[in-house]
Amino acid sequence: MRHGLRRRGASTALVVLALLAGAGCDGGGDRTGGPAAGKAGPGGAAETPGEIVLASGRDVTGKGGIRQQLIAAWNAEQERKGSGYRARLVELPGSADQQRSQLLGALQSGSAEYDVVNLDVTWVPEFAAAGLVQPLPDALVDADVIKSVAATARWKDKVYAVPFNSDVGLLFYRRDYLKSAGIEADPGLAKGTRWPVVQQLVRALDAPGKKPSDAYRKGWTAQLDASYEGLTVNGVEAFASAADDFALTDEEGRYAGSVDGLKAGLDELRDRTQAAYTLPEAVHSDEADTLTDFTAGRTAFLRHWPYAYRTLHQSLTEEQLGVAPLPGRAVLGGQNLAVARGSQRSTAARQLVEFLTGRESERCLLDAGFAATRLSAYEDDKLTCTAAKPTGTATAAPTSERTDRMPRDAHGRPHYARTTLLPALENAVQRPRTPLYGAFTRTFAAELAKLQNDDPPSDAQLAKELDARLRRALPRG
Repeated sequence: MRHGLRRRGASTALVVLALLAGAGCDGGGDRTGGPAAGKAGPGGAAETPGEIVLASGRDVTGKGGIRQQLIAAWNAEQERKGSGYRARLVELPGSADQQRSQLLGALQSGSAEYDVVNLDVTWVPEFAAAGLVQPLPDALVDADVIKSVAATARWKDKVYAVPFNSDVGLLFYRRDYLKSAGIEADPGLAKGTRWPVVQQLVRALDAPGKKPSDAYRKGWTAQLDASYEGLTVNGVEAFASAADDFALTDEEGRYAGSVDGLKAGLDELRDRTQAAYTLPEAVHSDEADTLTDFTAGRTAFLRHWPYAYRTLHQSLTEEQLGVAPLPGRAVLGGQNLAVARGSQRSTAARQLVEFLTGRESERCLLDAGFAATRLSAYEDDKLTCTAAKPTGTATAAPTSERTDRMPRDAHGRPHYARTTLLPALENAVQRPRTPLYGAFTRTFAAELAKLQNDDPPSDAQLAKELDARLRRALPRG
């Protein structure tokens, strides 16, 4: 998913890329740290060792972050092996939509020598259908990859990308606020619930004399800004929660919705975003805005992504902060790595992708606070990250005090990873998979934004308008 990526380019780009290997990294395939010099590529011509260029959005973990550490580790291993290969990260500026346009233009024209590209999961069908990325061996997405996440790698029964880091919507809440309203411990949220339960809890907080703090204003906040992907994501989550058989596109990417199905989704979205429960600023908020509001205590509930678990724990304690599956269904996000069609070092690029999406790399990403794509990262207690120090776990000189306050289990993983994050990923739904996803999300968000008008249309009227718009935007099955 694209965290806070405004179409107007005002927020941080979330498509990120990193490299991993290091001794003992179980990525399968070649254990030498890279293909042998002169090994033939897919076209039969021998590949010349050299630089492998990877294009991505900027590394949001910052200078010296986990991905930069992994890049350094992979390059050091190549140097030790004498493979002749070295990776270089090209960070694309701008918003996610701007990065997508840059990648499309560069790959279509051949003007940039990219070997590996880091794609938002919603872009995979578009790049695959356009022939801009290569089909990859099925073995790169093996049974260790979480089933729901593995489905994002394919288009029309072929693997075109390998899941790098995943994402899923979660519900963060203030334990201390609920306790102040007489609601003890976990109020039934940990195992998942429906939205009316959350509304009931909000009503308890809003009861006379129960206001939990001077800062508190409304029950919850979410990313409802229509100018970027936020409203689309929250809308799809509401629509998927309204019907178990929710689908707006078929396996060919063609429109498969109905007016009745759209109306049910709009009913659900209207109910969960009504003014009685929702912070007014949410309609203009992205990920950063909602984090700020929740951290400041203005709301008791927050819809956000896994990276917020580490971020929020830097200012809130375990007694104050809880996390649970999102009520109903949550959207799957994340980024996948693909090999560019025009790569002159396709074999090396595939080996690189295999390493950085391997077992140890996924454990490193999980330890750093990201959603890993492999079951082993959550379930194999013997698997550890030795290739890099996850961001924030390094000790501060000379005090040896941890700079990271994220709660961890006995094996060093984020405390909620196995019990909350993994089940959420396994139960998540995808946004419509279509080569025309850009057209879909622009249309979908523009129509849903009408619910925020001072005089919004009825759900029945809006469902008819949305159905007509989507029929024009997408091919019809």
